[in-house]
Amino acid sequence: MKLILASASPRRAEILRTAGIRFEVMVTAEDETRRPGETGQALVLRLAEAKARAAVAGLKSPRQPTIVIGADTVVELDGEIFGKPGSARVAGEMLRKLSARTHRVLTGLAVIGLPEGETRVELETTEVHFASLGAEEIEQYAATDEPLDKAGAYAIQGIAGRFVERIEGCYFNVVGLPLARLYRILKELGWRPSVQDQKIEGDP
Repeated sequence: MKLILASASPRRAEILRTAGIRFEVMVTAEDETRRPGETGQALVLRLAEAKARAAVAGLKSPRQPTIVIGADTVVELDGEIFGKPGSARVAGEMLRKLSARTHRVLTGLAVIGLPEGETRVELETTEVHFASLGAEEIEQYAATDEPLDKAGAYAIQGIAGRFVERIEGCYFNVVGLPLARLYRILKELGWRPSVQDQKIEGDP
């Protein structure tokens, strides 16, 4: 059974590869603009499903047994939604707000099994406790390339890991893809890893 990841995120791809899950990437171009009054939860669920359905629409052989995975992640603090900052200045503003606070990482996960079209759309939430950050720490980190394409302006698996005091929930969700939840859904839709999938790279 073929798996397709409807995402350009290298972090999501790396999570799947490390977990021994073989897949192909199909990038879709979805408008990620938040709708008026839309909550973070509603936003990530809507976008995850839109990405997955756009990938399904682009398949050449929709009758072939295939599972399509769509995901979208945001950071939320006191109802304010933090997407990708796009600049060092905006990244610094986000990090100042997250400093010494607990925020939520929300990921919408949409999984569509073909040819039947069975669809699962679920939400994963992880609470992240940030240490108190000084102005110099924020400025130095914001000046790196790391925060610019990350929701909430930080990468827990990178330099910013030193800012995270603890988390409550799925670590991989903070990276961008709730692995255990996805694995459960894949099995429910009939996917099974092959022996080759589970070999460690470098094994004979």
